Amino acid sequence: MSMATIRSNLLRAAFRGASRNSAQPKRGFSSSAHDDALETAKWEKITYAGIAACTTLAFYNLSKGHPHHEEPPAYPYLHIRNKEFPWGPDGLFEVKHH
Repeated sequence: MSMATIRSNLLRAAFRGASRNSAQPKRGFSSSAHDDALETAKWEKITYAGIAACTTLAFYNLSKGHPHHEEPPAYPYLHIRNKEFPWGPDGLFEVKHH
């Protein structure tokens, strides 16, 4: 009987020891929060610099003129109308340039 008691005491001690080890709080690193704050501040500055650079580049590209090409000749086969449209002689989305 004493052997069974010793085994049960050992098992209880083992289970108690395991529960103590797993319940220990994890160690927090104080420098980790500081490094994260510095990294966040760095990327915030990079983001603002990127926004400023892209905005400047967009204004520069959009302020330049673009070439206007000559209109192609009015070929007679492009607008063959065999029958009048209900809204008039021109297509619905055609714009006349005078």
